[in-house]
Amino acid sequence: MNYRHAYHAGNFADVLKHAVACRIQAYMAAKAKPLLVLDTHAGAGAYDLTGPEADRTGEYRDGIARLLDLDPVPPLLDPYLERVRRLGGARNGALPAYPGSPWLLADGLRDGDRLVACELEPTAHQDLAHLMRRRANQPGTVKVRADDGWAALTSFLPPPERRALVLVDPPYEAADDFPRLAERFLKAHRRFPTGVFVLWYPVKQRSRVDALHATLRNSDPKNLLIAELGLYPGESDSRLNGCGLVIANPPYTLADELTETLPLLNTRLTKTTTGTHHLITL
Repeated sequence: MNYRHAYHAGNFADVLKHAVACRIQAYMAAKAKPLLVLDTHAGAGAYDLTGPEADRTGEYRDGIARLLDLDPVPPLLDPYLERVRRLGGARNGALPAYPGSPWLLADGLRDGDRLVACELEPTAHQDLAHLMRRRANQPGTVKVRADDGWAALTSFLPPPERRALVLVDPPYEAADDFPRLAERFLKAHRRFPTGVFVLWYPVKQRSRVDALHATLRNSDPKNLLIAELGLYPGESDSRLNGCGLVIANPPYTLADELTETLPLLNTRLTKTTTGTHHLITL
């Protein structure tokens, strides 16, 4: 695997997917029943924003850095920004580190909850395991697995808790990752139709996104919400023009919260006047 998330940590795509995942977790935690959180492509867990990788691209400056001073904070962003500011050590408007999805989601665990974080890449897996060992004596349990994230979608579902939040965020290095996302999600959904799934995808070539939507539209799951944030017009294989989320079984408040917050993210994170946002149901 050639993908290195340290170059992209805290960018606009991280903001959208991590904000939604943290908000859903907080919503599900309001119910006093155990919860499994499954992060299929977890990454290293934490990223140095003062290091050469983040400095080289500067993507976080047009992402999370533009939200650190946000006040008031809308409900959709509240759990996410609170965790990022605290875990990342925000001071005087600066954020030295960005917590990745497994660290953010581990922070939201309660007693009786579980996080299973899968990461195949050896260095990222080692970094993540080391990071999670630091959370001894905190609520919930965390297992860091050197498992293939695609296989984890079926091997860990359905969970004994009968409740799960599943974040699927692959690197999209392989040409078949879009059809694979649909195939593996649909298989997992058949095994566990009541699970809450958050599927992230990049927007580069629109035809690939449209094909994904068409596959899902013509399949069994009907309670699907799609949120997209676009920074640039047109199509490009070399640039991330935008990103989207497919959310299966979303909390009933999520659509309204996204309706409120997507325009704000568009205004804050888009450097041009061509930014877009979409919210649709399938």
